Amino acid sequence: MAHYLVTAKPKSDRVGDLLGNLRKNMYASMRPFGKTLTYSLRNARLREDGYATWEEEDYCSPPLAEERAAALDEFFDDLHVTPVQEGRGWKKIEGLPRLFPELMHNP
Repeated sequence: MAHYLVTAKPKSDRVGDLLGNLRKNMYASMRPFGKTLTYSLRNARLREDGYATWEEEDYCSPPLAEERAAALDEFFDDLHVTPVQEGRGWKKIEGLPRLFPELMHNP
């Protein structure tokens, strides 16, 4: 399994729709990536430059191909992935504010 630190520019006119989808857990049942994608997006962070960032576990080649087709390309532009060791991406971004702070206490 591979892990990536993902950075992407949220589409400002679509962020509210993504938040709504995450509140409804719309991606959680998608196989094989739904639970991981849901966790990653719910815990995504926001950089000062307006880009969102998160760690994602993925098995695809190219990376995140299924996730992009299912959701990411709808809500983000300029998506980049950098390989990281599991957990290192989250550690690197833990001090940044959450993209969706309203989801912080919801499972």
